[in-house]
Amino acid sequence: MMHWGYDEHNGPSRWKELFPLATGDRQSPIDIQTETTKYDPTLRPLYPNYDPSSAKVILNNGHSTSVEFDDTENKSVLSGGPLIGNYRLRQIHFHWGPSDDIGSEHAVDGTKFAAELHVVHWNADKYASFVEAAGQPDGLAVMAVFLQVGECNSQLKKITDHLDAIKIKGKRHRFTNFDPSCLLPHSLDYWTYLGSLTSPPLLESVIWIILREPISVCSEQLAKFRNLLCTGEGEAAFCMLRNFRPPQPLRGREVRRN
Repeated sequence: MMHWGYDEHNGPSRWKELFPLATGDRQSPIDIQTETTKYDPTLRPLYPNYDPSSAKVILNNGHSTSVEFDDTENKSVLSGGPLIGNYRLRQIHFHWGPSDDIGSEHAVDGTKFAAELHVVHWNADKYASFVEAAGQPDGLAVMAVFLQVGECNSQLKKITDHLDAIKIKGKRHRFTNFDPSCLLPHSLDYWTYLGSLTSPPLLESVIWIILREPISVCSEQLAKFRNLLCTGEGEAAFCMLRNFRPPQPLRGREVRRN
């Protein structure tokens, strides 16, 4: 049984063998062609409202590093934008590549960024759990932030300082008192479209909100992500050098901007 990953033998081009949805009509990421995005005056500002105490743990799941949040109640929520009601914060994770010029999942006019942060929320107003919401067309909302090479990011340091402790797949470390809005750019202007999870099971349940202004990251910080292992204790060590999916066909979808 093939286990999905990001290598030649089990990477994005092979995912359709295990997950036929990979060739669906609402797949992510996409290349955002700014000229064809549509200004929508009905789109509202975004309101991220996060409680730092809801951060619980940072972990290495073999595909990325993520910070998991307590989502048993509406402590940390995202509202506004294209969303109806409150979407509850579940986790944040990162995507990166083997070098500083490639690593983001979404592209803008064909250009990739060094990395991409995903802030994952679920529709707790309508659904009883993250798992239930992940199977519904309006179940998830993911806010994406591009990371552009520049100055070291003092807010991101809170995360990169912990990566050594979770270097091996399966490792987790207590991580609290963290507000992910510290990683958001000054401007919360965005593009939005209907898409999917960018890693298996690729469920078509995501309202994507892609912030137009990137945040900075330095080469040293990016190197710390690549130093994580996608292998577990006792396995031959293999670094997590890339974990992004290439852009998928738009198939007639509209990308709106505020």
